Amino acid sequence: MLQNQSLIPDIKSIIATARDKAIRVVDNERTIMYWNIGKRIFEEEQQGKDRADYGTYLIKFLAEQLQPEYGSGFSIRQLERYRQFYRIFSIASALRTQLSWTQYKMLLVIDNHDKREFYIAESVKNNWTSRQLERQINSSLYERLLMSSDRDDVLAVARNEKQPSDARDIIKDPMYLEFLGLKRESSYYEKDLEQAIITHLQDFLLELGNGFSFVTRQKRIHIEGDEFFADLVFYNRILQCFVIIEIKTHKLTHQDIGQLQMYVNYYDRVEKLPHENPTIGILLCANKNDGVVKFTLPENEKNIVASQYGLYLPSEKQLLEEVKKELENFEEKKQ
Repeated sequence: MLQNQSLIPDIKSIIATARDKAIRVVDNERTIMYWNIGKRIFEEEQQGKDRADYGTYLIKFLAEQLQPEYGSGFSIRQLERYRQFYRIFSIASALRTQLSWTQYKMLLVIDNHDKREFYIAESVKNNWTSRQLERQINSSLYERLLMSSDRDDVLAVARNEKQPSDARDIIKDPMYLEFLGLKRESSYYEKDLEQAIITHLQDFLLELGNGFSFVTRQKRIHIEGDEFFADLVFYNRILQCFVIIEIKTHKLTHQDIGQLQMYVNYYDRVEKLPHENPTIGILLCANKNDGVVKFTLPENEKNIVASQYGLYLPSEKQLLEEVKKELENFEEKKQ
């Protein structure tokens, strides 16, 4: 009988770590190989620039020569992708070893330079998997953050050049919770939505933003003999404060805002330590009237945020319409 029961788990952990490292090394070498192939194709293409169709001919010729021996990774489509890879990331030292080839393929289809740089910075900073990066691109994270902040601020926070100063720098509006698996045509209670969030906590933390960790659910608050229950409590290490989330499956009312304000006040006066920043409250609601939010809260209130949630991802057209609407509102306020 083994004297040390941790021997097997320890060895399994060593094997898993070595395998993961080997996979990353192989993937990084593969990424560099594709970059070098793209570079060589581009250089050869430039020599025949006086022939308009030379690039097309070259890719087709290479595919015919390489694919039979090396497989589908050297098809016309893939070779064109390697050339594009080099053209977008033309400096080898700029390649991020933390990113896999699968992630680079997702980034190649993003035409906007700032948008691509944002996803690169966020992927590296948060150690996103390929699946997480895909989800954030598909849920239009960059555009949603632009609705509440300007381009330079969004990029600065992503690159760690600036620390968020208030809740609106990191909390998205709207939030998309398609990963919960709740159908929008179904009838459900707030406790159902809360339970679904707990079940899919990792995905919800990703949607919430950077620096969040879960503290508790249904936090009991005693106030002179009365009991109240805050739905979800998180802590944000970047902002160094508690974050209380109240879930409302109906259209937001001023009473909902008042209830959350009471929970925030309680945390500030009872739970918060002296070195911590004021508590943030998020009302996660099915629908809201921004005017009601504006006139219920004091002017310049930064610690209560109403964020509308969606149970499905928007189409690109819907998202562009929302961005256009936000920009128009912003211009009206400036005038």
